[in-house]
Amino acid sequence: MKTETRSTPEERAAKRVNDYTELMWHVATYLIINVFLWLIVPHAAFWVTLGWGIGLAFHVAYYFIGDDGTENRRYQKYLKQERAREKQDSA
Repeated sequence: MKTETRSTPEERAAKRVNDYTELMWHVATYLIINVFLWLIVPHAAFWVTLGWGIGLAFHVAYYFIGDDGTENRRYQKYLKQERAREKQDSA
């Protein structure tokens, strides 16, 4: 989720929405498949749930922390700054 210097605020916001959608699909798939595994093969489902859960935890951490650790928490502030900078450049 590293921002590029040439991208517009709208492009970065669209990427953020896409990242959120991908994360939600990952969580939903994890829940659905693991529920069925626990119903069908409970003794083997533990290892799948554990391994996949670790991968999901990394996906969630990446979503909230991002590449540089500050991008997502301050996104609205940066969006305002980028729009102000674009107005200055165009004026």
